[in-house]
Amino acid sequence: MSDVGKKVPSLSGITGDGSLLKLANLKGRWVVVYFYPKDSTPGCTHEAQDFRDLYPAFRQRNAQVVGVSRDAQKSHANFAAKQALPFPLVSDPDETWCQAFDVIHEKVLYGKRHLGIVRSTFLIDPAGKIASEWRGVKVPGHAQAVLEAIPAQ
Repeated sequence: MSDVGKKVPSLSGITGDGSLLKLANLKGRWVVVYFYPKDSTPGCTHEAQDFRDLYPAFRQRNAQVVGVSRDAQKSHANFAAKQALPFPLVSDPDETWCQAFDVIHEKVLYGKRHLGIVRSTFLIDPAGKIASEWRGVKVPGHAQAVLEAIPAQ
């Protein structure tokens, strides 16, 4: 089921640098919210680096990138510093953001079932509605595809 066209709920969360990020404060610009399973793991690091490397192009299109995972604020701070990430990472240990975007699902890792974040990205338009969504993301080329979904300014 697609969430395209739905209004995004008014969410807020603590970022890696300890500040409060409110989605409502980003209205009027494009917002990329990408959910990833875990800081400092190979796929998640590659994805963060891709968004980092394309960040100037996102900014040229009046877009803000926001990463979200269940990792603690301190973990996000370390990950962002190590990878020189210019965008905020929201710590979502209580899964408020994850539930709002329906990205927590049963996964199988080494034959064991558990609930985890399914790598997903949402593009929110300047009016605060979901313009595009990508679920079950494969990292290679993904950040570029998200960038290309945002109209050039």
